Amino acid sequence: MFLKIFCFIILILYQTNLYSKAANEKEFNQKYLSNYLSALLSFDNQKNNDALKFFENSKILIQSHDSFLQEYVFSLLLDGQVKKAIKQVKYSNTSIGGDFFEGNLLLILDSINKKKFKQAALKLKKLEKFKEDDSYKFIIYSSLKSYIDLFIYKKSDIVEQFGKLDLINIAFQNCYLNSKKTEPYFLNLINDPQSDYSRYTFFYLSNEVSNNDFATVDNFADTIDPLRSSLLISQVKKWIDEKKYKKLTQHFSCQNENDILAEFFFLISNFYSSQNRFDYSNIYLNISNYLNPKFYFNLSLIAENYQSNNNYDLAKKTFEKFDDKDEIFFWYKTKKIARIIAEEENYDASLNYILKNLEKFNNKSTKMIYDLANIYKNFKKYDEAINYYTLALKNLDKNSMAYADVLYRRGGAYERLKNYDLADKDLLNSIKIRPDEPYTLNYLAYSWLERGYKIEEAIKMLNQAYKGKEDDPYITDSVGWGYYLTGNYIEAEKYLRKAVELLPSDPVASDHYGDVLWQLNRKIQANYFWKSALNSDEADEELKIKVKEKLYNGLNNNS
Repeated sequence: MFLKIFCFIILILYQTNLYSKAANEKEFNQKYLSNYLSALLSFDNQKNNDALKFFENSKILIQSHDSFLQEYVFSLLLDGQVKKAIKQVKYSNTSIGGDFFEGNLLLILDSINKKKFKQAALKLKKLEKFKEDDSYKFIIYSSLKSYIDLFIYKKSDIVEQFGKLDLINIAFQNCYLNSKKTEPYFLNLINDPQSDYSRYTFFYLSNEVSNNDFATVDNFADTIDPLRSSLLISQVKKWIDEKKYKKLTQHFSCQNENDILAEFFFLISNFYSSQNRFDYSNIYLNISNYLNPKFYFNLSLIAENYQSNNNYDLAKKTFEKFDDKDEIFFWYKTKKIARIIAEEENYDASLNYILKNLEKFNNKSTKMIYDLANIYKNFKKYDEAINYYTLALKNLDKNSMAYADVLYRRGGAYERLKNYDLADKDLLNSIKIRPDEPYTLNYLAYSWLERGYKIEEAIKMLNQAYKGKEDDPYITDSVGWGYYLTGNYIEAEKYLRKAVELLPSDPVASDHYGDVLWQLNRKIQANYFWKSALNSDEADEELKIKVKEKLYNGLNNNS
């Protein structure tokens, strides 16, 4: 973008023939070029609202600048004005700056929106020449072609070339055709052992509701983890538990061409977001929302994109669109805005915002109770956290993974309060349900090490945890500390060095590594890592006091 702006300034200075021609048709007005330059600068600085105003004030240049239309359309798409962007592309002379990928895509989607599928197929030919520009454009072109063929010929004929994306497209195309293969296709995705495709639970259950198979819907909902499921699936479970089946069909239908294309473009948006290309991610998310505005849950992605770019005003504005009738999403909105308040103000203001909004929830879900417990624990209000963890446990199967997780977290809260008997009881009961869970094993074992309690058994648990998470810095540090406490400094150094390499910013890891280096008579290096721990922003006061003592007196005189 900087190079584009630089070239633009050079063009202004030297007044090319193109500008001279425009001046002949209408008296040249410097303010239009000034507004255009301001638009480019604002856009480059991620101030799209300002950019859009400047573009609007310089639209006279749309016929004289090759790139103006494309940049203006991008700005409109980022602002969610997809209809206006389509209108502008249709209105503009496509022989001057109008022949670009997104412009042609918008014209195709306009035809599809009007159910003129054959017209869309003709327009698709203009998109084909862009497919070699990059992999995303190739995916969009190829997938869009398969969907348009589906809409025209009512048959699915996908040439598999994009891995899991093809399987997703096949599932939706079979659903569109109301094929008997729909259920196995969706279930194969949902149960994929390598990746998380739980999102497609929504579309699978939506289709089952459309077919009035409520027994299948209820039985499947019973298998949904109430705590660890994604936002969308947690909301689905709550709807089903409350027998609000129509909610699943109000927002999406496999038989609606726009709805299934909207989901495809949501995927494209996710691809861009995963590459931190948030501008393109937001553009395709807004296209998805244009195609299916009923599925407003997808706005969570655009809000988080804004938040990732520290654009808190737009993030909050987007979060506010979530309806309090959809409790899980409303609660999600509350948590996200609270996080922004914590960044902009302080933690007390953040917690007060949560507590104020909490009054709006009459029938709190288990997920909400669990989240509240975690929030209190993060704010170091351990007694309140324990109360909410206890409430959550009452709603869970005592043999479930969710029950084990809550025990682990409540045990951690007890441990912070130094109520070690109850902490050990919760953590051991959690391990009975999940014997090989690395973080629970690590937490209990490290607590024992710190107390000088059952050292040998603690080390065994840490080695078991390490087998499950060899590259976790906290578990690696715990294993090394276990060897340190038993006097095996050679073995301790290996693990503690690795922990520091994995997480050099952690003050505890640096402190521990300094200790073992001192014991190995590498005192200059020990002092270096102790100073690193002392200067860390993450070090608490208790740790700083201990480290200062070591820096003055070393370990031999340190009590």
